[in-house]
This record gives sequence, structure tokens and C-alpha cells, in this order.
Amino acid sequence: MRPTPMLKRLPMALAAGLALVGLSVAPASAAPTPLTFACQANPPVGGAQTFDVSSGVSGTAPASVASGEDFEATLAPAPITVPGSVSGYAVRNISNIKLTMPVPAHATLTGASLFGGSGLGSGVPSLAVSGGDIIMTVPGPISGGSTFTLPSVNLDLKAGAPGSSITVQLAGTSYASPGLTFNASVTVIFFPVSVPTSCFPSPNPVLSTTTVD
Repeated sequence: MRPTPMLKRLPMALAAGLALVGLSVAPASAAPTPLTFACQANPPVGGAQTFDVSSGVSGTAPASVASGEDFEATLAPAPITVPGSVSGYAVRNISNIKLTMPVPAHATLTGASLFGGSGLGSGVPSLAVSGGDIIMTVPGPISGGSTFTLPSVNLDLKAGAPGSSITVQLAGTSYASPGLTFNASVTVIFFPVSVPTSCFPSPNPVLSTTTVD
């Protein structure tokens, strides 16, 4: 049986739609550090599709601290707008968003918390530490056409040895080891299609640096 013209166009349309899920970034009160995520979407037909997503995160931390001193580092993601439709396909929602960052080297993590965020759907965001990573999970769902802001992440840290530098970055080195994942639900021929997507920052900028005196 020959595929319908719509199904032939499905992978390209999904890739374009998913790229736009992260591309529309609203202005923030503080200028974020620009980020480009290399992403791979895995639709149920047509094979994996790759694309880039542009976003931003503001990172704040003291410039220097004494060895053994307690201090805070904060990451604040910029607002993002989800398109309502792309290339004739309706974006129903995105869900199960996970943003990962490694526990900074040369410091001890003594606590971590979320604050703020808006337009995140009915699910309650959470934060967990696992295997040296800090993982923010936002269940959503976040409807197509809406604007949302991921919660800011506050890290409570204790500085390590004198002469070291404590840098804060996002995680992710490849599609198989991502720093950002989400699931997009896209309507095709009246039916929802689930498209899992994995992304990593490329390049991966340092968001804050603290020197240990």
C-alpha cells in the first residue's frame, strides 16, 4: 500500500514543528546567555529528524568566595512560546520536560530548590539529584500556542579547595546523553502523534563562574 501524501510529508513537518517549539523566546528582564540545542526528534514514522533549538538561560553566582564558604548559584530560563500549529499540523501540547545540569565540580551541593515559573500546565514541577546530576522535571502538559517559563533553579553550594573555579553549566553531550528532553503531541489526520525529542547544548556555555580564594 502506497503511503498517503500527508504521511510522506510527516517527518519534515514534525521536524519543523518541533524546532519551533523552542525557537520563540520572549524577552526576559535580564539578558540570558544564548543557548543552541542540537535536537533529535523520533517520530513513529519516517525515522529520526535533527534540528536546532535556540533558547537562553540567565546564570548568577558570586564572583568569588572563600574555601568552605556557603553560597548560592541560580539558573533562570527565559520564557518560551509553543506554536499552535506548524505546516498545517496542530501542536496539541508538550509534556514531560526534563532539564539537566551536573552538580558543579569543586563544590559540595547542600541543597537545591525551584522557584517561579509560569504557564506550566496542571503538573507540579520537581527537582531531583541523581548520579551527580540535578534534574528538573516539568510534567505539563503545556498547550500549543501558550507561553511558559520554566522554574528557576537555586543551588546551595559549599566552596571547595582554594584556587579552584566552580562553574555552572547544563548537561548534555549527545542525543544519547541529552541535557533537555520533552515529548510533543502533534495532530496528524485527526489523531495525536507522540514525538519524543532529545537535545544537548552545542556549544555548552558556562553560565556562571565562582573563584575560590
